[in-house]
Amino acid sequence: MRKIELPLRAIETLFGVNDANLKYLESILAVQIHARGNDLAIDGEPNDVITVERILQDFSDLFNEGNTFTDKELRDAFRQIAEDRTYSFRDHFTRSRFNPSGKKAIAAKTATQRKYIEAIQDHDLTFGIGPAGTGKSFLAVAMAVQALFNKQVDRIILTRPAVEAGEKLGFLPGDLQDKVDPYLRPLYDALFDLVDAEKVTKMLEKRIIEVAPLAFMRGRAQSLDSLLMTPTGWRKMGEIKVGDEVIGSDGKPTQILGVYPQGKKQVYRVTMTDGSSTVACAEHLWQVKTMEEKRRNKPARVLQTQEMIGNFRRNHQYRYELPLLSAPVEWNFEEVPIEPYSLGLLLGDGCITGKTSPSFSTTDLELAASLEFALSDLKVSLKQKTKIDYVISKSPTFKNGGSAPNLLNEGLRKLNLLGTNSATKFIPKSYLYNSAEVRIAILQGLLDTDGGPVKQKGRTCRIQYATTSEQLKNDVIFLVQSLGGVAYWRKRKAEGRKPGFANGRPVPYKNDAFTLDIRLPENIEPFRLQRKANIYREFGGGRPMRFIKNIELIGETETQCISVAALDSLYVTDDFILTHNTLNNAFIILDEAQNTTGEQMKMFLTRIGFGSRVVVTGDITQIDLPRGQKSGLKEAERVLTDIPEIEFVYFTKKDVVRHRLVQLIVEAYEEQSSKEDENQP
Repeated sequence: MRKIELPLRAIETLFGVNDANLKYLESILAVQIHARGNDLAIDGEPNDVITVERILQDFSDLFNEGNTFTDKELRDAFRQIAEDRTYSFRDHFTRSRFNPSGKKAIAAKTATQRKYIEAIQDHDLTFGIGPAGTGKSFLAVAMAVQALFNKQVDRIILTRPAVEAGEKLGFLPGDLQDKVDPYLRPLYDALFDLVDAEKVTKMLEKRIIEVAPLAFMRGRAQSLDSLLMTPTGWRKMGEIKVGDEVIGSDGKPTQILGVYPQGKKQVYRVTMTDGSSTVACAEHLWQVKTMEEKRRNKPARVLQTQEMIGNFRRNHQYRYELPLLSAPVEWNFEEVPIEPYSLGLLLGDGCITGKTSPSFSTTDLELAASLEFALSDLKVSLKQKTKIDYVISKSPTFKNGGSAPNLLNEGLRKLNLLGTNSATKFIPKSYLYNSAEVRIAILQGLLDTDGGPVKQKGRTCRIQYATTSEQLKNDVIFLVQSLGGVAYWRKRKAEGRKPGFANGRPVPYKNDAFTLDIRLPENIEPFRLQRKANIYREFGGGRPMRFIKNIELIGETETQCISVAALDSLYVTDDFILTHNTLNNAFIILDEAQNTTGEQMKMFLTRIGFGSRVVVTGDITQIDLPRGQKSGLKEAERVLTDIPEIEFVYFTKKDVVRHRLVQLIVEAYEEQSSKEDENQP
């Protein structure tokens, strides 16, 4: 026998009307409870006595903390603890009882429901499998609403496969919303039951809550002609396969987990403030930050293309900033015939037409000395001809009378640069797709000659670069973007420009000129020339930024979406733009998952993004897929059951919380199914 003391008001609540609560507790556990004043005496089976003592102690503590209880809530708690002795009364009213939005309190009604709630709290991916009426979908939506209102996630996504009883969306009347609403009605009902209708409507309008058929979840696509950066260079989206690698936001390769052709879709050209652009569908996802979010140190949001149309600017500022590479793209180091910094100097102020010996023009003795030192391995030296002109001469003749080859010319010839002039120079691919050190070195050579820091009053200085070669302009932009920077450019036409002067005579311009304004990450030094480096360090180089400038519909084309293994789900597409197809910081519910195909289920699961929580619900006894097609839920159960981070919770007929008839119906079908299994040969 055990004794416990409770306040008088607590005893009144505990006993209930006509002692109904106390009698119920005695009926489900082998105990007898006697009251004398404030003291309760518990007698019965030792294990049951200990269980009741824990119940009453938790009840007393919670009551003293100001909690209130209804008779039904108490009896539900007693029943669940009797079913599972590891479960505590306090857990029932703290972990398994919650008020998602302040409108309606939710509590687990069965031990399995309680396990389900705790599994969702403790795991990023939870499967709830069992018959209808067990609260799988409703509790999942309640947990999603709680996570949203507690600011644990930024959005809720509720989805269902639109396949029931063989019906097709195209044959249903009305517009798209009318067609999909019948499939999604149970999810809408749960939302409106938990949250005020006005709030739900506003969140649906702002896409904080997104309700869509599963088929539309996968439609976040780019055109097949979109370029993706890989460890070996650009490849078209249409050429990509599962297992291939693309470059992620950290500059490192990340594996492609899924490839999903989308067929023809309307696509938009998304153009950035630096002139870069790519093509994507209306549902394609973008990680963006606004000025307000940066000021308040809030995390980035994920928006669809269509959510930003016509909303690019706020006052005089662009609204949506995209992320840039957090580190230079990592390509393997490759031996090159000419040291990269010296090649940058030659591309800037060198003459390599091949008609005469290579030469270099500069007024900076520091540059001439640097070039001579860098080219020393090629056995060439600089000989000054005029105040600014240097001839790059080859090594002396051999003793036998033969001539030593000009190794600089040999290297230029190997790179196809010998014979180029100021308008046709370019950076060879072996330098563009090389290690970050090589790319930085050749960029420094170009900027030390034809570039420089431009001071701006009250602001950081920008880097300016000029060239008459359009290809060289494109190559420099490639270098800058591959290092995590941005480059804006403009063209000055040769025609109509005021002539320059040389030796006191006017010299007309022969070629158009291209001027670039460059911003690089702070850890990258753009200059080696001391006078330029000093200015840049004194005034700073600012921060590279890229904003969305315009989105315009361009037509319809074949599209495809992919999912990648990177934690932030970002990958590099055209012009080193970072984009992704995965759902970050979201609470995602896939309802009626028994009607997914294996491919749909894999697509859905590989979309799970960083900071997201996912719940998958379904009843494997109610599969409506065409005959012979396997259920994605059953396949996931078979493939994923041994992964410890994934929790499977199984409901039975005992967990049905709808009308009592539902429980009897489920039981009857289970018995019939068992008989059929027994009769099979």
